[in-house]
Amino acid sequence: MARIWVLIAAFLASFPASAQSPHQESIQIGLSTDSVAITAGFAGADLTIFGSLEDADPQVSRQGRYDVIVVLEGPARPVVVRRKDRVLGVWMNLESEQFENVPVSYSLATTRAFQDITDPNNYKQLSLGANNIYMQPADRSQNPFTLAEFTKALRERKTAIGLYSENVGGVRFLSQNLFRATVRLAPDVPVGTHKARAFLFKNGIFVKESSAQLEIRKSGFEQAVFRLAHNHGFVYGLMSIGLAMVTGWLGRIIFRKD
Repeated sequence: MARIWVLIAAFLASFPASAQSPHQESIQIGLSTDSVAITAGFAGADLTIFGSLEDADPQVSRQGRYDVIVVLEGPARPVVVRRKDRVLGVWMNLESEQFENVPVSYSLATTRAFQDITDPNNYKQLSLGANNIYMQPADRSQNPFTLAEFTKALRERKTAIGLYSENVGGVRFLSQNLFRATVRLAPDVPVGTHKARAFLFKNGIFVKESSAQLEIRKSGFEQAVFRLAHNHGFVYGLMSIGLAMVTGWLGRIIFRKD
């Protein structure tokens, strides 16, 4: 009897070999540069991010069941959203809500339409997509409906000015393992450390994530002014006052009436 059980165990161990050692897919991304320099005349640009799948299943690749979502997320900062209402014929700021750690910019690219990749609940859990970014209110005791209204207004404003964007089909596979993603740098892209993240899905199931950092900085005269303002604020203030005084004096001379 013991011999029979040994044979059965050996048979079960050898039969589903492919099921016991599945592919352990992973994803890697790389940036052609770790920093981007922009000037005052910067009008926006497309940033290309390359990546690869490791230990990918050839059959799943041939069926096109691997999906990749790439995100470039800007630095997080506090944001105040104000609502204007007409009072006695004048528009005034009456209500406001502050949110903490809001990404200043957010650009996303996908292989396919959102509904064709995974379930909407997965997007919420992973905070993927402009509509799923968690906006943390400074005062959580506020009315939930009021918070939802201000949150929606913040997202719509970011999208309207181009700081939040989505590029469906912006990720393309160059081969079974290599892909290229195109994300958008808005004209008002903030300086600082941006984080590029890539999410891998297999048959609608989230598998792995990879990330890399990108530094966006000003260049030329703008960079010198930026450094002066941040490192020597007092001197920058004095120079600004002096420049304003000189400009006013010159304006009086040029436009004075004799």
